[in-house]
Amino acid sequence: MERTNLPLPEEDLGLFADFYELTMAQAFFNQRMFQPATFSLFVRNYPSNRGYLVAAGLRDVLDYLTKLSFSDSSLDYLRTLGAFSGDFLEYLSRLRFTGSVRAIPEGRIFFVNEPPLEVTAPIIEAQLVETFIVNQINLQTLLTTKASRCVWAAPGRVLSDFASRRTQGVDAALKMARCSYIGGFQSTSNVLAAKMYGIPPAGTMAHSFVSSFSTELEAFRAYAQAFPDRAILLLDTYDTAMGARQAVVIAKEMESSGRRLLGVRLDSGAFDSLSRQVREILDEAGLDYVRIVASGGLGEFELEALCKAGAPIDLYGVGTKAGVSADAPWSDMAYKLVCYDGRPVMKLSEDKVSMPGQKQVFRLSNSAGNFAGNFREDVIGLQDEAVDQAEPLLAEVMTDGRLCGTHPTLTETRERFESDFAKLDEKHKVLVDPPKYQVSSSDELTRLTAQVRLDLTKGTI
Repeated sequence: MERTNLPLPEEDLGLFADFYELTMAQAFFNQRMFQPATFSLFVRNYPSNRGYLVAAGLRDVLDYLTKLSFSDSSLDYLRTLGAFSGDFLEYLSRLRFTGSVRAIPEGRIFFVNEPPLEVTAPIIEAQLVETFIVNQINLQTLLTTKASRCVWAAPGRVLSDFASRRTQGVDAALKMARCSYIGGFQSTSNVLAAKMYGIPPAGTMAHSFVSSFSTELEAFRAYAQAFPDRAILLLDTYDTAMGARQAVVIAKEMESSGRRLLGVRLDSGAFDSLSRQVREILDEAGLDYVRIVASGGLGEFELEALCKAGAPIDLYGVGTKAGVSADAPWSDMAYKLVCYDGRPVMKLSEDKVSMPGQKQVFRLSNSAGNFAGNFREDVIGLQDEAVDQAEPLLAEVMTDGRLCGTHPTLTETRERFESDFAKLDEKHKVLVDPPKYQVSSSDELTRLTAQVRLDLTKGTI
């Protein structure tokens, strides 16, 4: 069972905000501005070589919103800054999130300019939660999208998350394990993540284990004795080919006692040629059942090259490059006010225009009416309109500060991704310069945007 994993103590949740959010909140409070506001989250441009995005991070956002408050210690700290009035701090002492959230469910695919989430709440509440929302949705969307690219690049292979040691902090390591599982990985090396999220743990041995013994053979034998049903031997501490021959010795000893060596691992060198050499050594010894694992310096580009070359590798441990989304470690994700007190608003800054109004994303498929066919086009429209034979993606997940139903399981989220990914045309999945999926604006949204722009430029708003 997946458990809540907020990245900071609950008593400090209210302080996980940029300072300007609190100063604006003070000004809103002074002006008695408590009317509802809608903020829309979206990505302005695709990260490098991306043709789609995978929604992730919603569960952590909802857990955060249900627990949001300002503790006495948080208020004491704010008081020391000398920037906030006593009556405002008293207001914060009672603050809870009372708004609503509409979101694209985790695991679903979305595209640039489409809001995976919209928050409607009294403006102070909606503004104060900006930093946490962007922090979690941005990171987890990047990681899940990266993981899905790795899985696509290595069809028919098993992938495991090995990223924990080089991710950008503890929270990122845990989230990588979860995100990689949604994106199609089978396991994680991080034991805490495995426990928290119900993901199978996986791992072998390090070079230190081998080098701590007098000989490689002794190390292999000790490990096989300790784990007779799951032994995977690391071959490259000294010489990979020699390590493979030592593994053959151990495998034959295991066979004599009715056991089987599970696999061998390569962690350095030219994986294509080395895996062929190791495969030949194993097969010549009648060990065709022993699987080959490779890890070290792997991302989607390396995986694709190895698989296209036909390297006889069965499982891949994917670490740093996926865990930090190395080729695209950031996205231009924004959280912008689109409606206040019933009035649609927008930003007109050059290259950073936002669309006004509460929105809905409609997905058209090639099988009209049943949403079972491949994706054809998305239409960004207004919340209260309908698009014929299109599936609306944003759903109410929180109302009046309370969850609407229960969280889906991680397995359900993974299955949701698999379903969407199967319906996305292969051309949008290619690793380099994928063509852009068709996303348009509805006539109603287009008219509203033009009207608000006109009003703003005329100074009537």
